[in-house]
Amino acid sequence: MTKHHSIKNELANLADESLHRELRELPQTGGKFRIGELEFLNFSSNDYLDLANDKRLKRAAIETIEQMGCGATSSRLMTGHTTAHANLEEALAGFTGMEDSLVFPSGYQANLSVMTSLADPNGMIFSDELNHASIVDGCRLSKSPTQVFRHNDMDDLEYQLQNTTALGRQLIVTDSLFSMDGDAACLRELAQIAQKYNALLIVDEAHAMGVFGNGHGLCKANGIIPDVLVGTLTKSFGSGGGFAAGDSECIELILNKARSFIFSTGLAPVCAGSALEAIGIIAAHPEMGACLLEKAALFRRLVNDAEKIMEDGDSQILPIIIGSNDETMKLSARLFERGIIVSGIRPPTVPEGSSRLRFSITLAHTNDDLHDAASIVKAVVSDSNILK
Repeated sequence: MTKHHSIKNELANLADESLHRELRELPQTGGKFRIGELEFLNFSSNDYLDLANDKRLKRAAIETIEQMGCGATSSRLMTGHTTAHANLEEALAGFTGMEDSLVFPSGYQANLSVMTSLADPNGMIFSDELNHASIVDGCRLSKSPTQVFRHNDMDDLEYQLQNTTALGRQLIVTDSLFSMDGDAACLRELAQIAQKYNALLIVDEAHAMGVFGNGHGLCKANGIIPDVLVGTLTKSFGSGGGFAAGDSECIELILNKARSFIFSTGLAPVCAGSALEAIGIIAAHPEMGACLLEKAALFRRLVNDAEKIMEDGDSQILPIIIGSNDETMKLSARLFERGIIVSGIRPPTVPEGSSRLRFSITLAHTNDDLHDAASIVKAVVSDSNILK
């Protein structure tokens, strides 16, 4: 036990506010599995295309381990990188339609690297207020002044750009699909504003890649090309790591300046090998994302058939807004007792007063699974009277 009472007090305060977090051990990853006698449907997984347990990815991972070992062993600038890294970066550049790409051990590191490398201390970053924590932290570490514009409010963004006194490079950064609400950024308008004000547009496609635009993401679906596209290999690609793709000069600058790249051991080759296999699968089966979105639309209709429980939307991310931290966690626990895994999302992940259950649909869920789950969700929510 710690000798510092302040730590014990801080943990107690978190518990009092229903903000205490703990890990839950599960027997495996995936959208469906058994724990004892009960079958569970997992609605907290971001393995949207159900590739993390795909035999083809497992086979590619095993082959990569046999050829190249388990770990990258050092910073890539120290020891070089493997053929798996080089092949993956070439494939990601082609898949995203960019000149070049650079892979990282995580999507979080990718955003830190992009923001800290491309931001200008004499310039300005303009960031959507609901951007992911990795973008927020990248802005903070960049030493560049940052202005936050209201979520998807293009008038607010343009007002800030018109009135900035910054003389250096300006960046506009946004998620393409916001991970807690499941809504999309106004990408076409953002691209127009970036061009008008000569700002770099940085778009994080973590939750959209593999799903929209025949698997290529929302930028592709909207016909825009950002200056830098950030993504993760941990969601639709079913592997590990993250990446940044853009023109060759942007990527070269990131490689040369990003502390989170320079001073970090590289992505494990096994992740590079399995992610490369996933890119090939998604490219060969562009219908997978559309199938996922059809399942999400079905689940939303089933849950909302008698009363509106779930928020409107057009993505695979479906939130039920509760508000109270305590009630959100109680509802999550009741659903777990019925075989539904859906995490309660609380501040600081979401704004105060907007705690929620965040359902994410994956291709592991059959239509029968979704019918069964919807019945359970409606019954538990109705019994709780939380939304009354």
